[in-house]
Amino acid sequence: RELGLPGAPTDALRLALSCAPRRIDAGQLGGRWFFSVAGIGFDAHVARAFDADAGHARGLRGYVHLTVRELWRYQCGRYAIDSAPPTSAFLITFANSAQFGNGVRIAPGARIDDGCLDLVVAEERSRRQTVLNIPRLLSGRIGGAAGVSIRRVTSAVVESERPMDFHVDGEPCAGGTRLEARVVPGALLVAARS
Repeated sequence: RELGLPGAPTDALRLALSCAPRRIDAGQLGGRWFFSVAGIGFDAHVARAFDADAGHARGLRGYVHLTVRELWRYQCGRYAIDSAPPTSAFLITFANSAQFGNGVRIAPGARIDDGCLDLVVAEERSRRQTVLNIPRLLSGRIGGAAGVSIRRVTSAVVESERPMDFHVDGEPCAGGTRLEARVVPGALLVAARS
């Protein structure tokens, strides 16, 4: 979707073979590469649970079921970003592209070739408020939600008193108490619509 390629494999391949290559950015979190999104908090928790739970259905249906189940179990951590005072955050996302996938737009203004990452922080004021923000996430209006901030960064440092789980493009990773994020402009040459 972010590369502007059609969903049908044959059409996507035809377009990819005919369009001119272009450069897009990549990101790193905790030394691990990502091209779409990386995060700390609830999305990392769900990625780890999805990876570990062999009994669930695969695909979007299984992912949604697991997400709803884990929403009530998850305990937020406290994080300091770039030495700011620690805050309780439901998720911290570094977005090179606008969406997690399946149309869920975590950073509606993110662009894959702007030399920046969109840092999305969703503070947890209450679980009720977090649940009420979900429709805004699904409709691409998360930036206007209570307790949510979005800003463009080229690098950031996230610190916590406990080791942090994180994910890079949905792959779960284990990190320490300090994670560095950064953008690498023009790191990847891809076939995409301009």
